[in-house]
Amino acid sequence: MCWSAEADLVAGAVVGGLGVLCLTRVRRARDLPMAALPLLLGVHQLIEAAVWRGVDGELTGAPALWARTAWAVVALPLLPALVSVGVWCAGPRTRRAAVLAVLGCAVAAGLTAALVAHPVTTREHGHTLTYAIGIPYGPLLLAGYLLATIGALLTSADGGLRRLGLLTGAAALVSGLLWRVAFVSTWCALAALVSVVLLGWVRRPAG
Repeated sequence: MCWSAEADLVAGAVVGGLGVLCLTRVRRARDLPMAALPLLLGVHQLIEAAVWRGVDGELTGAPALWARTAWAVVALPLLPALVSVGVWCAGPRTRRAAVLAVLGCAVAAGLTAALVAHPVTTREHGHTLTYAIGIPYGPLLLAGYLLATIGALLTSADGGLRRLGLLTGAAALVSGLLWRVAFVSTWCALAALVSVVLLGWVRRPAG
């Protein structure tokens, strides 16, 4: 698999378009956070196309920094908060879902503080991008991040969200094994692709 600006543009356009369709098919207001995920991840891939331009030297200065920072904001604090809270909103609203939503928001707060304190840098590594921020307590925050995203999906009482959890968990495993140094970038790309299963999820019978 070869990631590039062109690949990110195509993936972002396709996933983003399906994300818009997903939002137009929502039947319940409480499903909106999860239904917005494909659109967010599609836009995220489009942002990474701009990051590639910065790595290639075609985008410089403040615009390149803004692209890197915008990518990191979506990938790091926004995703664990959105997914964990989205699972809780979609219900059933169990105590476990509430605890994971709180965890997701706590992880998001820690990652936001890291982004404020440290500039985002990136470089190309074997046809992937690696991002460096200088996150304190990295392993602890990573564990919380994965628990708040994949864990929240896998433990949901909703079968459709559990299937999404299995797919994103498999994507995390593949990314960790094949692209360890570019884990976040490749996992976000794979998560964008598998998030389109939410298109069918939003059309389930309202309950």
